[in-house]
Amino acid sequence: MSTSPLPGPQGARPAPPQARPIGTPAGGAPQGMQPGMQGPPQGPPPSQEDDGPPPAFTTNFLLFNAMPSWAVSGVVHFIGVIILALIPNPPPPDSQQIAAVSPPTEKEEEVEEFKEEKMEINVTETNVANTSSDVVSALTSDVVETTDTPSVAMDVDAAPVHIELSDFGEQTAPKNDLMAQVGAVTGTGVSGRGEAQRGKLALQNGGTEASEAAVARALQWFAAHQMPDGGWNFDHRTGPCNGRCGDGGRMSDCRTGATAMALLPFLGAGQTHKQGKYRPVVERGLYFLTSQMKITNRGGVQCGDLAQGGGSMYSHGLASIVLCEAYAMTHDKGLMAPAQLSLNHIMYAQDPVGGGWRYAPRQAGDTSVVGWQLMALKSGHMAYLKVDPNTIIGAVKYLDTVGAESGAFYGYTDPGRGQATTAIGLLCRMYLGWKKDNPALQRGVEYLSTTGPSKGNMYYNYYATQVLRQNEGEQWEKWNKVMRDQLVDSQDKNGHQSGSWIMKGDHGSDAGGRVYCTSMATMILEVYYRHMPIYGKQAAEDDFPLK
Repeated sequence: MSTSPLPGPQGARPAPPQARPIGTPAGGAPQGMQPGMQGPPQGPPPSQEDDGPPPAFTTNFLLFNAMPSWAVSGVVHFIGVIILALIPNPPPPDSQQIAAVSPPTEKEEEVEEFKEEKMEINVTETNVANTSSDVVSALTSDVVETTDTPSVAMDVDAAPVHIELSDFGEQTAPKNDLMAQVGAVTGTGVSGRGEAQRGKLALQNGGTEASEAAVARALQWFAAHQMPDGGWNFDHRTGPCNGRCGDGGRMSDCRTGATAMALLPFLGAGQTHKQGKYRPVVERGLYFLTSQMKITNRGGVQCGDLAQGGGSMYSHGLASIVLCEAYAMTHDKGLMAPAQLSLNHIMYAQDPVGGGWRYAPRQAGDTSVVGWQLMALKSGHMAYLKVDPNTIIGAVKYLDTVGAESGAFYGYTDPGRGQATTAIGLLCRMYLGWKKDNPALQRGVEYLSTTGPSKGNMYYNYYATQVLRQNEGEQWEKWNKVMRDQLVDSQDKNGHQSGSWIMKGDHGSDAGGRVYCTSMATMILEVYYRHMPIYGKQAAEDDFPLK
């Protein structure tokens, strides 16, 4: 269509009006109109005997020659539409002719037009607009489907629409906006892990430059021992290490557990797949972890199982903590579905009678496995994922059955006074709502403080350090000085194993080796900022839902 202000090629003025009908150039159809279009109404040419053009001619000349061609075309089409609308449609001559011609019905024509419009959508642009992060575009592409029931859509933007991940209670999120606190020194959950917050909180709560340097060396060691597929192995010698570090673990078939224990220290230090020096390391680790998830359908609820090898529900609980913390720290929608699926599996695997967890789903529980599952549920709850209140009630019921002296001490599967199980039970009680001044809690804390840190049992040290840290006060200061300096001094500082730990005689060192010991030690040294205080002013808003 011509953009010239005057009709005709290159803005040339038309031939005299009497040489051709108005608006019709020498080439035929009026300029600016498509072939086959009907031109404006044409009357007889004006008489040459007239001294000047009649008024009608002047009006037509201004309308069809002085105006741009696109305007003429628009006016003509508008007039044509009005005329056609006023003409009644005659009925068809006979039904036999309609059958022979077989025109599409008005409804069919509408469907065809709709399909044509749909085909014109630029699908590539639409998909690009809905793409999430670098890691999440492929996070679950290799998930193994173990049921004929359709699994959850791993396009996380669409997942809540296409599947009900769980049919649990509506009021499952804390009332305050936990994630709005990220970046502030005060708050709850994971809000203390930023670069600025870490240093300040470490110094305020008992950390030192030496303890932070030990954390930095540990992260370097983990990064150097990541396998080519993005995961880790408890027998770390099989990867890039090439046997240069000793003390490999024997649970080489539990890759998800090893990967989770390697990723937790990165997340504790504020390193995610979105930011930080180790962003690519965490990204590959999350990819590996989610690629190992097995999707199952349990009573109409999609579950994601991450248990492997001898790790069983241990490895699943650890992996679930990783996914929930990574989601809470980054708000990456691509992690929402895998994290929720992992929580769904924990809720399914709970012993329906006693309320605990053990190696396989629905077994009668033991306190050791219960601790990891409950920490995963707490991490998911802080991330606004769905947690069934009945699951929490069941966990409380289990702790009641293994607690001694009103809950001051805890056993493994029965009431007792084990060191590690007491530390686990007390921390679970803290997260389940026991107040700081609870008499049983105070007696348990005094027991741990008097016992002091172990030189070999890192499992006990890990849980007891958290209990004392949350309790604060003189007992914490006494515990922290011994525990912190013991770890800083015992860290390997030479050779390829520099930055790692191995504690001979620890009940987990044979199975998990240097990966297990290094993970536990690093998370203990991150206790100053890894989790904000349970008894902070906002913590009451963060309790598990129990109704």
